[in-house]
Amino acid sequence: MSIGALCAGPLLAEPAIGLWQTQPDRKNLISHIQVTRCGDKLCGIVLRAFDGSGKDVVTRNVGKTLFWDLESLGGGKYGNGTVYVPLLDVTAKASMELRGDQLRVTGCKGKICDGQTWTRVR
Repeated sequence: MSIGALCAGPLLAEPAIGLWQTQPDRKNLISHIQVTRCGDKLCGIVLRAFDGSGKDVVTRNVGKTLFWDLESLGGGKYGNGTVYVPLLDVTAKASMELRGDQLRVTGCKGKICDGQTWTRVR
């Protein structure tokens, strides 16, 4: 086995990679976010959006990158990334914490932080 194969193992098994469902936002929309590897870090793209009844809706955010450059810090924690907050049209410092099938995503702008807990879809 090559050294590259040994090093790639933990990267391939990144537990936060997958499809996540957001909590309803202030407009009562729910999104599906695909978390993938972007180089050696994680990023998330808005795949779909739904209204309160679960009906697909088209928004300007579908297809957009929601966060990028998140690094695994170990123990289910991620940090040092950037998140785009569409409702406020701002970027903020991003962090995440994985607990089972729940992913707490937080954005901080200065000392003000806010976030959501997402649920794994797959």
